[in-house]
Amino acid sequence: MRGVTPLGRNEVIMAARIFLAVFGLFSLPYGIYCFVDPGFLADFAGVAATSTTGTVELKAMYGGLQAGFGALALFGALRPAYAPTILLTTVFQCAGLGSFRLMGALSAGEFSSYTTQGVAFELASTAIAFLLWRSLSGASAARSAV
Repeated sequence: MRGVTPLGRNEVIMAARIFLAVFGLFSLPYGIYCFVDPGFLADFAGVAATSTTGTVELKAMYGGLQAGFGALALFGALRPAYAPTILLTTVFQCAGLGSFRLMGALSAGEFSSYTTQGVAFELASTAIAFLLWRSLSGASAARSAV
């Protein structure tokens, strides 16, 4: 295209680091909060535990897994050499969450605001992480071909 300059490797790395930092700064605190107070999910997301095992599961899945996603993203933001691998990991984890959340909402015939926001965040994160990963992978392939 005329007038459009492709981003250089440094700009793509910076974009990837910013994306991973933002993703991490959303995910890590959310996970910690879900671990500390899993009961808030009842009003916020309509998810509630009916037993001690259920509470442990909420703390693990909404707390630990989400915090782990966030910590991994922040690691990628701080260590750019790992960013491509962490971006690809983010593609798979967000694609899984977003697509299964979407299929669940479609099968239930209900889209709450929580579900809609989750699908939007997860599928947008999938797309952004994929595009950044592809740009970094393409830049690496082009550099090694020289």
